[in-house]
Amino acid sequence: MDFRAYLFFGGDCRDAFTRYQEIFGGELVALSMADAPSDTPVPPEQADLVIHAALTLDGAVLMGSDDPTGGFSGVQGITVTCTVADPGEAQRVFGALADGGAVTQPLIETFFSPSFGMCTDRFGIPWMIVADAPETQ
Repeated sequence: MDFRAYLFFGGDCRDAFTRYQEIFGGELVALSMADAPSDTPVPPEQADLVIHAALTLDGAVLMGSDDPTGGFSGVQGITVTCTVADPGEAQRVFGALADGGAVTQPLIETFFSPSFGMCTDRFGIPWMIVADAPETQ
């Protein structure tokens, strides 16, 4: 069994995934509505919307797309968790994700992690950053 996060955006999916690639590295594939084979013409205002994005890194895949319905009302009921190897990497990733967004829990030491924090990035995606505890490494 395998679970994957699939994030929806209100028109800035390409920008978000470009930023995530800058932060995490990996290989990014982003297909626009205009790239999709279809017998139905794509309205010009939707041609650049992302129909599917996938960022692949070390076997992990983060996926997403823009909402072409125009009814996107923001991300609700989900937080993307990113587990990193150590507190230094937690600081780097957390700082990059929080840049232009909002910190909801600054990085702190907890009973389960030497460095844990929560933020919402500039694209409205909530994140939890967790550094592996030394005994799990």
